[in-house]
Amino acid sequence: MRIDILTVVPELLESPLAHSIVGRAIKKGLVEIHVHNLRKYGIGPRRNVDDYSYGGDAGMVLMVEPVDRMIAELKAEREYDEIIYMSPDGERLNQGISNELSLKENIIILCGHYKGIDHRIREHLITREISVGDYVVSGGEIPAALLADSIIRLIPGALTDETSALSDSFQDDLLSPPVYTRPAEYKGWQVPEVLLSGNPKLIRDWQDKMAMERTKELRPELLEK
Repeated sequence: MRIDILTVVPELLESPLAHSIVGRAIKKGLVEIHVHNLRKYGIGPRRNVDDYSYGGDAGMVLMVEPVDRMIAELKAEREYDEIIYMSPDGERLNQGISNELSLKENIIILCGHYKGIDHRIREHLITREISVGDYVVSGGEIPAALLADSIIRLIPGALTDETSALSDSFQDDLLSPPVYTRPAEYKGWQVPEVLLSGNPKLIRDWQDKMAMERTKELRPELLEK
């Protein structure tokens, strides 16, 4: 898989994409991540990528030309399955979307900044808009890192134990059951006896029950699915 991220602040993506599971997946050759500075195609001697909006609203807007030229350069080299814009008014990111995107080969992610992007980019260049929640942050870089992480960890070989992702919250529209580790008793706080039984069926039945109970208590709307 290859992920190209377009941004005006590439420094914000350096650390999140260089360590842990994502960093190891890159080192293993399972994924390529290329972060591109939109100022490469900025306008004029100062490489401007933003301008005032028509209509006089406050805030600067990313211009269409730098984004169009950079996407055109990338598309001249390969086919892209999706060109994604991280936007608070996009479809809400969920596990199903991450599962779907993990099967793609090439993806572009555009990070908005300032007041947003020229709407013509959304009309003519973007194939999908994704939100990480009903709130606004300073730019699309952190949401892009979240999206990339949620995709990459699902690529076969990214996790040491590939079955681990199958028991994550939301994979089956349920929250995951509680997990415990040693010691079995700490300050009188006990690990449930069933987990110490060594009986796989009893353990699985308990995990299924607890997943249902936690979902009902914490996220009951998930059960409607």
